[in-house]
Amino acid sequence: MVVPMRMSVLSSLAAACLALAGCPAAAGDNVIVTSPTPQITEVTVTDEATFNEPWAMTFLPGSAYALITEKAGKLKLWRKDRPVRDVAGAPAVAYGGQGGFGDVVPAPDYRTSRMIYLSWVEAGINDTRGAVVGRAKLDLAAAGGPRLVGLKVIWRQGPKLQGEGHFSHRIAFSPDGQYMFVSSGERQRFTPAQNLKVNLGKILRLLPDGRPAPGNPFADKPGAGRQIWSYGHRNALGLAFDTKGQLWDLEHGPKGGDELNFVKPGKNYGWPLVSNGDNYDGTPIPRHATRPDLEAPAISWNPVIAPGDLIFYKGNLFPGWKGHAICTGMVAQALVRVATSGERGEEIERIPLGSRIREIKEAPDGSLYILEDGSGGRLRRIVPAKAGS
Repeated sequence: MVVPMRMSVLSSLAAACLALAGCPAAAGDNVIVTSPTPQITEVTVTDEATFNEPWAMTFLPGSAYALITEKAGKLKLWRKDRPVRDVAGAPAVAYGGQGGFGDVVPAPDYRTSRMIYLSWVEAGINDTRGAVVGRAKLDLAAAGGPRLVGLKVIWRQGPKLQGEGHFSHRIAFSPDGQYMFVSSGERQRFTPAQNLKVNLGKILRLLPDGRPAPGNPFADKPGAGRQIWSYGHRNALGLAFDTKGQLWDLEHGPKGGDELNFVKPGKNYGWPLVSNGDNYDGTPIPRHATRPDLEAPAISWNPVIAPGDLIFYKGNLFPGWKGHAICTGMVAQALVRVATSGERGEEIERIPLGSRIREIKEAPDGSLYILEDGSGGRLRRIVPAKAGS
């Protein structure tokens, strides 16, 4: 199914409104987008496949295949115009609420090692749960079909807690392949995000085998402190490097205040001390502007977009998008394009897609693939309208 989506180029008046809504700020200012920006780019959307609660996707380097996780615990192998296949050997997951199967990322040396990294939620004692990261070899030629071989957990979120929210568990490798970054949510407990003795509410920098990376900013602190790259995070579901090799995260705020952050080592991003949103019960939270000693987001959204994932576009198919952040919105039901400058961001446009968008990945040809959230979530390919399908 091919769905053309077209809107005309902005008029000068609309462009002026855009500038007011999301103009770049001076250093130290905090840009808050309070209304969606108009659509500029004309796109064509093609439906490719359907999955059950898909969560993450990755293209396998040097092949025509992609892997897709389904939240209840299935790992799927997809290739255009071929039947979707199950990958055997996937881990048992603690499924429920926000918990289940999470991210999937090829190792930096996948072409030779065939190793992939996975995140999921595992059960603990007394009805507790926590996210983990594991790695395994992917055997696409195994007898009986594709399978994971030698799956081993290399990192655990801790402590395990009751509840089924804010696991985060996104994975991103540094451009040089030497370090693995993992987002670890604060499990809806607020205060762990400020506690350097636990790895909740943090961005972590690890070696590819899961050990704390040497030279981390709190390496002199025992326990979880040795893993920590930055702290004061709530629920980071996007984690990506830009075209300059700089790390960014995209995270859910409370009732308002979703954030795109330029992530720097040793810095405190404020949760739950500050936010550009308020608690769900209506109690106010001090705004970022009240605490200049804490890191303010590059851009924040109120109302929320409810982010699913984040990429920085590197291809040529959308030439005007190169280097821009593309954020998925579940409540926004759109792709949100953000231009970054230094540590700040400007929302450029929203492309409405009419459904909750959980995941986005850039294909080798520069086209975009998105996964819808929930049961019957479609895999959809997006290209410029003039490029066809």
